[in-house]
Amino acid sequence: MISAFRSLAHRNFRLYYAGQSVSLIGTWMQRLAVGWLVYSQTHSALLLGLVSFAGQIPTLLLAPYGGTVADRYSRYRVLLITQVASLVQASVLAWLVLSGHYATWAVAGLSLLLGTINAFDIPARQSLIVELVDDRAHLPNAIALNSTMVNLARLVGPALAGLLLARYGEGPCFVVNAVSFVAVVASLLLMRIAPRPVRTHRPGALEGLREGWAYLRQAPALRRQILLMAGISFCAMPFGTLLPVFAKDVFHGQAGTYGWLNSLSGLGALTGAFYLASQPAEARRPQLITYAALGFCASLVGFALSPQLGPALLFITLGGTGMMLFIAGTNTAIQTNVADHMRGRVLSYYVMAFQGVQPLGSLLVGWLARHLGAPHTVLLQGAAGLAVGLAFWWTGRPATAAPAPRPAVPAAHP
Repeated sequence: MISAFRSLAHRNFRLYYAGQSVSLIGTWMQRLAVGWLVYSQTHSALLLGLVSFAGQIPTLLLAPYGGTVADRYSRYRVLLITQVASLVQASVLAWLVLSGHYATWAVAGLSLLLGTINAFDIPARQSLIVELVDDRAHLPNAIALNSTMVNLARLVGPALAGLLLARYGEGPCFVVNAVSFVAVVASLLLMRIAPRPVRTHRPGALEGLREGWAYLRQAPALRRQILLMAGISFCAMPFGTLLPVFAKDVFHGQAGTYGWLNSLSGLGALTGAFYLASQPAEARRPQLITYAALGFCASLVGFALSPQLGPALLFITLGGTGMMLFIAGTNTAIQTNVADHMRGRVLSYYVMAFQGVQPLGSLLVGWLARHLGAPHTVLLQGAAGLAVGLAFWWTGRPATAAPAPRPAVPAAHP
């Protein structure tokens, strides 16, 4: 139990963990409230998919720039700027909803703005973790604890949002999110970050993208994991877009039902993240990543076929566990096998694969749900994800027998 929290011995990581824990609860509350607000006002799965698309597509387009910025400038300063910008975005959204001066296009526009901020925030945040832990041996634990923190917020945030939505409506959820950013900004200001060495070579975004791909070409195991992430992110992960439809139209519930679906998915994910945090780094074999992806997609099939809420909650909990083992396992494999000077650029590919292709899936899912219904759409998602996972498992069995070698550091970029 103590070893599961060993990375919290580092002061900067403790501050980061505390601030982000508060902020992410607000983030999940806003995410839930946006989906409920849009579907309650429009009753359109297609518009639900469009708003989700607007919030995520900037990650696909701008993540290469975000990764290059994270490698070129201070990751700490980039993160501080993006968190302040997120506070402003959340405050504007809260004001619009509370004053009643909002429309679906305004919510979509602010979601687009947040997605643009996240395209720079996520690579900086992911690559900053290595600077917050003084002992590199604690890095895998820090990454797993970061996932635990995200999923604890994913458990608590939707539960609180469900209560507020049922009693007071969407506005208070946005207010809580805006206030929660104060905690993370304060925690960042309290940190003491040693300056990174000045790099003589500072690539532009396109050059950084090429360098990141050249690096991945030398690491086929990492490249396969990123491609598997892209496949599962496109096929299966956008299922969350349709949870308001399941809550309202399939299980005939209200905001509380929507909160339960999200919270139990978060509980499963928290379980998976805590399991990873308690394991030594060498126990996280590449096979676990593929098996977790298959378990996640199989759970989606069970969720789609569930005739009642009880079995659906069980399957969505199991799906959350598989999804988190897959996400955190992939993140750990990349973070522990990439050279530090390439970290931001390689992570930008991970961000593109993880969150960048999801808006394309969300758009497709919204369109399919309009014509096929939500249960049949999620059933197709789970089946497609299983096909992708099995294809990678079958073709990669010899390649995953041993850990990927660390690529040589290019001499031109010290």
